[in-house]
Amino acid sequence: MTKADNEREAPCAGLRIGDLAPAFSARSTTGDVRLSDYRGRWLILFSHPADFTPVCTTEFVALAQSASEFEQRDCALMALSVDSLFSHFAWLRLIRDRYDIEVRFPIVEDPTLVIGRAYGMVAPNDNDSATVRTTFFIDSAGVIRAMTCYPANVGRSTPEMLRTLDALQAVDNGPVLAPANWAPGEALLAQPDASLDTVFSAKGQTDWFMKETMRGSRK
Repeated sequence: MTKADNEREAPCAGLRIGDLAPAFSARSTTGDVRLSDYRGRWLILFSHPADFTPVCTTEFVALAQSASEFEQRDCALMALSVDSLFSHFAWLRLIRDRYDIEVRFPIVEDPTLVIGRAYGMVAPNDNDSATVRTTFFIDSAGVIRAMTCYPANVGRSTPEMLRTLDALQAVDNGPVLAPANWAPGEALLAQPDASLDTVFSAKGQTDWFMKETMRGSRK
């Protein structure tokens, strides 16, 4: 791999699903925050390229409108960018005045990129975080359960964030799997039985590894 390739290293490359989320403390729009404060509940930590930008504004309006749905799932939201705390405040005031919605979840300032780099939200040699929208789904034990990366010119889908959270919480209820496009109330899939007797005794060709179950609906 060349030096240029290293400089273009993909965001999230340093962390994997199943890793413990890196600890941090920082100033935010709701006061000082520490990652450890969120142990015991789910947390969605996400970066945004910059305050006062069009796509980010639509994201924050959408997330603020859906904040109660995340709360119902015992999941907190926390945003992060390189902008200063006072830039965050000014932007949230604009959002409230223009869209009549208050963003009450914390937005962390990260002007030195310490947190962004620890989470792979920016490439190692970038000077700002304006290239990606990275999202980490962190469970109640502080473990990273899912990650997504979007480019700066494409906004996240709030319904998909909720669906991903629902699926992660559902599979925690038992040895089950969430199929494509799964939504709460729909059947989950049972874990296949890794037994040759089960394979040979199954009535249908796929019955031994494709079996629906309602067990494990969202908490």
